[in-house]
Amino acid sequence: MTSDRPSVMFVCVHNAGRSQMAAAYAQHLSGGAVEVRSAGSAPADQVNPAVVEAMAEEGIDLSAERPKVLTPEAVQASDAVVTMGCGDACPLYPGKRYEDWVLEDPAGQGLEAVRPIRDEIRGRVAALLRELGVEPVA
Repeated sequence: MTSDRPSVMFVCVHNAGRSQMAAAYAQHLSGGAVEVRSAGSAPADQVNPAVVEAMAEEGIDLSAERPKVLTPEAVQASDAVVTMGCGDACPLYPGKRYEDWVLEDPAGQGLEAVRPIRDEIRGRVAALLRELGVEPVA
């Protein structure tokens, strides 16, 4: 069974901050209209606690999420791949839409520093959803 929903993969090095926030927003703002994946080229042991706290402020619970390892299969299964500082570790495949979002890394940052990163990611995800033909829910 194939899905007619667009699929997006968010990738960063540790899959503990930026890509987790982006994936959560894509899921939340698309209302399930987009298939969402996230992964890291060198996954951390857990999602950054400040990221979990920042997203909880938005009503999004990341406490059960775990960083996942980036696989070529997951990239191949995605229509669009958004990278956030994973450099050469991110595999490139012909025919895929790639975007590289230059964002500050929330690793080691406190909640005050994570909030503006979170808010920028939300805006970028909303814009990406519109480009994919999905109107973000409020």
